[in-house]
Amino acid sequence: MTQPPKQSPTGPEPLALYVNGVSHNFGEKKALDNVSLEVPQGVFTVLLGLNGAGKSTLFSLITRLYDNVSGEIRILGYDVRRQPTLALQRLGVVFQSRTLDADLTLAQNLRYHAALHGIGSAEARVRSLEALETVALADRAGERIRNLSGGQARRVEIARSLLHKPNLLLLDEPTVGLDIGSRESVVSIVRSLVATRGLGVLWATHLIDEIAQTDRVVLLHRGRVLFAGRVPEMLAKSGETDLRRSFQKMTGTEELDAA
Repeated sequence: MTQPPKQSPTGPEPLALYVNGVSHNFGEKKALDNVSLEVPQGVFTVLLGLNGAGKSTLFSLITRLYDNVSGEIRILGYDVRRQPTLALQRLGVVFQSRTLDADLTLAQNLRYHAALHGIGSAEARVRSLEALETVALADRAGERIRNLSGGQARRVEIARSLLHKPNLLLLDEPTVGLDIGSRESVVSIVRSLVATRGLGVLWATHLIDEIAQTDRVVLLHRGRVLFAGRVPEMLAKSGETDLRRSFQKMTGTEELDAA
């Protein structure tokens, strides 16, 4: 029997993402330990943690690159193990590693991806142009990917993730290696999608300056969730006045990048 969708704490609609009691091991090493978190629809949620905290492992479980054998993961109420097609149809992903074909044009990359989602060629052309307009690259649709900067390529990957009109976006360290201007552009585009389309976003990062006061933060450290809530709640819990010191106090570490 199908389980009812997990509800949002702010309304009757299901949560964009619901993770409950998920653990994962690589041999004897425990990468995730009883991880639980929620991403409401229309909310920018930051998965904050150092490199090696387990962020990419969690993304691999959500996207079914790995199988979660413990706990529960739901996207818009659909269980990723029992209803993978229904769940993943509602998910858009930007992975940390670059996955565009450098020898194809922007439009060709997007149309190829649209075909994988079963979108017909005529509709794919329309959606590809719309997606490129969203990331301000429609005027370069006919250029090859290899001619783009790193930030522009990231924007194309965001456009690609939107083709099938998902409700949830996962972005795994999407600004790594970008200059400050490109980073700000990528963050701004994703925040605009949250505001205008009501998407739920889980944004994995180790960069404090990508976090806004209105964001939800899930603090992941050594495979465990140490905190989940709004930024002011994190500051109040730690008794600190800024996020950097709050992070350091809650994790017992001095490491965290600002840029």
